Amino acid sequence: MTEPSKPQTAERAETPAEDDAQPSTGAPTADARPTADAQPTPDDDSMRGGEPAPVDVVTVADAQDRTSAESLTALTALTTAPAAVAVPPVPTQPPGQRDDQERATATAAWLAEHPLVTAGPAPAAPEDLAPGFVPTGSQDEAAEPEQPAQVSERRARAEGPELATSLTSDRLVTRTAAPPASGWRRWLYYATLGSVNVGDSDAVRLQRALERRIAVRLGDETRYVPILSRKGGVGKTTVTTLLGMALADLREDRVIAMDANPDRGTLSDRNPGRATHTARQLVKDRFEVNSFTQLSTYTAREGSRLDVLASDSDPMVAHAFNDADYRAVTDILGRYYSIVLTDSGTGMVHSVMQGTLEKADAVVLVSGGSVDEARLASETLSWLEAHGRDDLVQKAIVVVNMSAGDGTRVNVDEIEDHFRTRVRDVVRIPHDRHLAEGSQVDFAKLRPATREAAVELAALVVERLAAE
Repeated sequence: MTEPSKPQTAERAETPAEDDAQPSTGAPTADARPTADAQPTPDDDSMRGGEPAPVDVVTVADAQDRTSAESLTALTALTTAPAAVAVPPVPTQPPGQRDDQERATATAAWLAEHPLVTAGPAPAAPEDLAPGFVPTGSQDEAAEPEQPAQVSERRARAEGPELATSLTSDRLVTRTAAPPASGWRRWLYYATLGSVNVGDSDAVRLQRALERRIAVRLGDETRYVPILSRKGGVGKTTVTTLLGMALADLREDRVIAMDANPDRGTLSDRNPGRATHTARQLVKDRFEVNSFTQLSTYTAREGSRLDVLASDSDPMVAHAFNDADYRAVTDILGRYYSIVLTDSGTGMVHSVMQGTLEKADAVVLVSGGSVDEARLASETLSWLEAHGRDDLVQKAIVVVNMSAGDGTRVNVDEIEDHFRTRVRDVVRIPHDRHLAEGSQVDFAKLRPATREAAVELAALVVERLAAE
């Protein structure tokens, strides 16, 4: 009997030398080893009777190639992530019938077995990022910076907050225009219940401008202004009184007029009020006067803010008032007064005149409306220039006093033109019946033109003193 021949499949499986010699295209894995399934079993159809069934034979090399290809496909699927990171959907049908707790446990286990892989290059290092770079996609990192609280511009000033002294009435209180002073303008204002205010006239505005010039501050030092004249009877005392009243009424500081006439002075007679002491007595008690209250007992003031220091009525006593006494009195007055007016005598060579001119900050020269009075006044300017007081001549103010009367044929305009060639300002005091009486002067009883002239003179004097 002839032996049955061996299957060809077994012959191929036993001779894998040629296939092993070829290189593998993929890395071998544990699943690539040949298994016993490749061997025929007694239950195979090939061992039964009849013709053997065709069998696909897979060599070791083919198994390795297939396994490598499958491994490469799986690795590629894992490393290649979609463009947008997304959480895999929860399995719609988890195995078996589970309640909600089992379904959540199964979902968490599935997510743990399938970790997410973020595709793309690694994030840049902090030093590689551009200045001001804010990454997108994160609410914490891309949040807007917190805006500073709104603060007042005044509080953010470099010089710091404002002081309490800046809260003035001029800043906080809304001002309204004052009603007109007089005339039809004032009547129209009240007739329309204040709805129509045309303001004051130009004359009133100029007058108020003069008053503001008089009220200007002069500093810490006392200023001395002598009123000079080389001829008696020209109204030197009258001009001193008018100037002193205008200054005292429109200024906030203290003003005093002193009678320094070596002869019988009349300054106290032209001013209201009576004093029980004189300048000579103040010299005797000068070391006992230590306050303004004590000094006020030596001065007179009544009906006006002007203080007056009178001279002695006895001519023999008045002659004893010399240069040293004048300096002693003015030193005391300089402690408590801002402006000291001196009603000087007619003698330019008198000893009192020396101290008067040395302390003078400005001078007022009085001239009458006659030929001789004007000539003597002009000679006084020449005397000052001859004695080296050109500075006083440049600041001098000439007053042409016509208060006693102007019924002469003298051309007063020519007198004023003459003095304007020598000094800068000339003021004319018009005729006033109240001044012509020679009694006490009441500033409210003066004619408007006389008051305006007195205010103009006061403004010019303050202008000279402020220029110091």
